[in-house]
Amino acid sequence: MNAVLNSPLPRAVNEQAITALFTEARTQNGWLPTPVPDATLRRLYDVVRAGPTAQNCQPMRLVFLRTHEAKARLIPALSTGNVEKTRQAPVTMIVGWDTQFFELMPTLWHRPEARDTFANNPALADSTALRNATLQGGYLILAARALGLDCGPMSGFDAAKVNAEFFGDGRWRANFLCNLGHGDPGLLFGRQRRLDFDEACELL
Repeated sequence: MNAVLNSPLPRAVNEQAITALFTEARTQNGWLPTPVPDATLRRLYDVVRAGPTAQNCQPMRLVFLRTHEAKARLIPALSTGNVEKTRQAPVTMIVGWDTQFFELMPTLWHRPEARDTFANNPALADSTALRNATLQGGYLILAARALGLDCGPMSGFDAAKVNAEFFGDGRWRANFLCNLGHGDPGLLFGRQRRLDFDEACELL
């Protein structure tokens, strides 16, 4: 039994997984009418929360819009090009962050005094929350793909309107939006060029 417990976890996934998560996965612009069960959304979050964040701070907060009534509250904040595909999507996620994430840190981190580090330094708290919530948003997209779902992340929206409509107390704030479900392959755009290694990287 000890040998099993001490065995290293596998570090590399196979090419099929890389294809599903990255090289053949696409940002979706249209959606099939296939529902996403609440159990799948709960499983999605269960996977995402395992990803690393600074001092395990976990500042990302999610609102899952699943009904026509919920979507109707969001539509006025969207840019024109995002309206119809958001109406079609089975789920639209508001991916946000908790400006007071540090209040939960005594239950999340082995040094409870970390709470005061952020509570007493608003600039540090804000930068930590936004950076790590965005990091978790990346995990969210990959986790959704790993569970067989398609994603359509969007930044074309009025954040102030979203915050006023959904986060009236000001504690949570919207970062980006992401449609979720099973994409319609007939509505995909052509794949755009990615930067080559030498354009984006340096070896020092």
